Amino acid sequence: MSDAKIVSPTARKGRVLFASLIGTTIEFFDFYIYATAAVLVFPKLFFPGADPTTAMLSSFATFSIAFFARPVGALAFGHFGDRVGRKATLVAALMTMGVSTVAIGLLPTHASVGIIAPLLLALCRFGQGLG
Repeated sequence: MSDAKIVSPTARKGRVLFASLIGTTIEFFDFYIYATAAVLVFPKLFFPGADPTTAMLSSFATFSIAFFARPVGALAFGHFGDRVGRKATLVAALMTMGVSTVAIGLLPTHASVGIIAPLLLALCRFGQGLG
């Protein structure tokens, strides 16, 4: 006899539901924090040369990049979820989002590196959407 635990289908569904809830919560939190920063600080830090309306719209444009990256991430992580397993893929997706979020916090501003700053911001936002 093996010592493997037999998990009922109801318990398995509960674990999947809980994992999905955690992933969705982290994703929502990342989007919420970014949206708040896109309104309050990003126009001043990454688009200071533009008038306030253009800076705000540019900041919102970087916000929208993640929505375009999501289908790409769904295809990539869906494929690896089938090949590698859901647990490892969920961890990889959350790490991708987390690393991108931390990178956004560490980005240099427009005053430091010029036009490269908003480009790096867009790249990190794509990483958030991918995850």
